Parts: sequence; structure tokens; C-alpha cells
Amino acid sequence: MAALRGVLLMAAGGIVVAVAAACLFSGCSLGYYAQSVGGHLDLMHRARPVSEWVADPATPGDLRDRLNLTQRMRAFAVSALDLPDNASYRSYAGLERPAAVWNVVAAPALSLTLKTWCFPVMGCVGYRGFFDRTQADMLAAQLRAEGYEVSVYGVPAYSTLGWTNWLGGDPLLSTFVKWPEGELARLLFHELSHQVVYVGDDTTFNESFATTVERLGGQRWLQMHGDERARSEYAALDGRRQDFRALTQAYRRRLEQLYAGQLPDADKRTRKAELMAQLRLDYQSMKTSRWNGFAGYDGWFERANNAAFGVQAAYDELVPGFERMFAAQGQDFARFYAEVRRLAVLPKAARRAELAVGAAAQ
Repeated sequence: MAALRGVLLMAAGGIVVAVAAACLFSGCSLGYYAQSVGGHLDLMHRARPVSEWVADPATPGDLRDRLNLTQRMRAFAVSALDLPDNASYRSYAGLERPAAVWNVVAAPALSLTLKTWCFPVMGCVGYRGFFDRTQADMLAAQLRAEGYEVSVYGVPAYSTLGWTNWLGGDPLLSTFVKWPEGELARLLFHELSHQVVYVGDDTTFNESFATTVERLGGQRWLQMHGDERARSEYAALDGRRQDFRALTQAYRRRLEQLYAGQLPDADKRTRKAELMAQLRLDYQSMKTSRWNGFAGYDGWFERANNAAFGVQAAYDELVPGFERMFAAQGQDFARFYAEVRRLAVLPKAARRAELAVGAAAQ
């Protein structure tokens, strides 16, 4: 019996992982794989080289300017950050939707541990991604009926880990190309970093590494190329992001302690409801006192649940250890990547142990 081979795309918070999968008769869902392959092929079909968009007189001037900016960032990623020099982010696709893909994540009522799905080659991940929002909502409803807390959220960009560079690479997308300059730089550097190191079955390692590269690279870009307006805009955005992380990390720790404790489940549920109510009050206070009423995080706090907290951990948990490692390597990206590759081949517990030492040293 011949195996059906294709490309599986799964969203991962700000990323999608491409999988070369043999799935016929292997027990995987052909419907899910089909939507993944079809969605990505549609996206690739829409993409044209940036040079063509820039030369086309029908291209709006503001889009042309942003595309030119992305190519300066793309060159900077290679020359200053030692990120891959390949076909990715040298083409552009306009999408008629607000997100590239939608992620579904789920966690039990008394745990922050995400439900995982396992796939050939790429291992197990704590999300499932869809190019169609309706299909994402259908899975979310099914998971809620099974007793899970669920979060569905749009992902503006994804990486295929460099596996599709022979097809033209990952394209720039209308879902993010007009973001503020500092945020755009961070996103591009994040996605490209997934082509440097990727470890199966360790989403937190992968995303924390990419978050580290995006932070360090974004700061370096703005220092060397950003004007005062771009730096000021980024400072305001990043200040709110740091406030958000500090607040939610504090409550994440309190929830983890509660769930690991010895209270009866009924008492844990009561205390959990109290913590979530206090979280929202603290957010409103921060929004008023520090953010001058900025409402960009309202949706997250309205829908906050165990699944949302679980996703956040993947992007933050190991960043301090990676930042320490970067400093130890003389802030040299090539040496830093070599150290990360060394960690990547270790058992998961050993990777965590080394990065935990780094986190403690911060």
C-alpha cells in the first residue's frame, strides 16, 4: 500500500510548523491534513516576489514602502543576526481575512497543562491550527463538551521551518506587513529563528528561543535603523507588553500553586474563580493608572482561562535562560545559535536544567 505524503501545517501561537507526513493508514486525520495542505497551497498561490509588487504601478504607495522596509529588515536579519539567507519573506501575499491561521488550545479545568496532539515526524504539540475559522470553532466546541477550557485565537504569521524554500519560502502576509516597525521586525526575526533550531516535542523550548531572538534582534534593529518615532512607538508597545507579562505571570504562578495543592476540587474551583475575578480587577487598575485607558488587551482578559495561560507559558518560560546564554556567548548570534543547537540534542530534562540555571542567574 502506498503512503500519501504531504505537508502538514500547524499554527503555534505566532508560528506554524510544517511537517512532511506519511499519513495514509497511519491513523491520522486525513481531513485535517487536507485543510492544512490546501490552506498553505492557496497562500503560496497568492504570493508574488516583492520585487514584482514594488514595480507594479497598481501597488499602493504605503504597501510599497512597507515591502521595501521588510527587505531591509530581511537583509539585516542575515548580516546582523546570522539568520538564514534563503527565499523566505522575499515574496508577499494579500489575504482576505484577519489571520493566516487560527489556533485551538485546550487545558483541563484545574490545570495549566495544554492538551497535546501528536503527528508523524514533528512529535507532539499543544495546539491545533486551521486555515478556516469555522473548523477551529468546531473543534473548540467539541473540546468544551469534553470538559476542557479552550482558547481560539488568530495567528498572523507562521514558519514552515525552511522546508518550503524550494517552493518560494514563507511569504510576507497582509495580516502583519503594516504593523508598527518594531513589531514587524520582531515578527520576522521570530519566524526566521525557527529555521535555525527546532526541537520536536518541545514547543516551549522552540517558542522561548524564538522569542529571545525576536527581542534581541528587534532591539538591535531599532538601535541601528529605527528613527525616533519608531523607537518611541516601540517603547510604548513594549512597556505595556512587559506590564502584561508581569501581571499574568504572577497569576499564573498563583494558579499553578492552587492546582498543585491539597484542597478538594470544589474548593479549588471556588478559589480559582476568586483569582480570575481579582486578575480582571488588577488589569482594569493597571489599564487606568499606567496605560491611559489603552484597551488592546481587553479581549485577552475577558476570555482568560487555563488554556490562555498555558499558551503564554510557552513563549516566556525559558527566555531568561536563553538571554543569559546569549550574554555568555559575547552577544554573538552565531555562537549563541551553536549553543542552542548543542542544547537541542540533549534530553528534554537536561535542556531544562541548563536553561533553569540561566534563568536563576538573571
